[in-house]
Amino acid sequence: MTFFRVLWAFDGALALIFLGFFFVGLADGSVSSFNAGLWFLILGGLGAILLGSYWLQTHQQQRWATALLCVLAIPGLLAGLFFLLMLITNPRWN
Repeated sequence: MTFFRVLWAFDGALALIFLGFFFVGLADGSVSSFNAGLWFLILGGLGAILLGSYWLQTHQQQRWATALLCVLAIPGLLAGLFFLLMLITNPRWN
């Protein structure tokens, strides 16, 4: 499995998490006309990263495709490590 596929799978999982929060927000009413535009920008950006990197990969632009995937993967990985650290250490916030 190539590094591109690992990054693409990780970014796809992050996009599914965002999509899940979007649908839960639609169900409970927290996604309204006030913030629906922001949600569509976020989901559109995630789709652009995934589809754009796939398009670059199919046109033999491996480095650009990997760099585009890293735009989402690096902050997602750092956020995941932060949440894992919070679960493991159970800090006191007072």
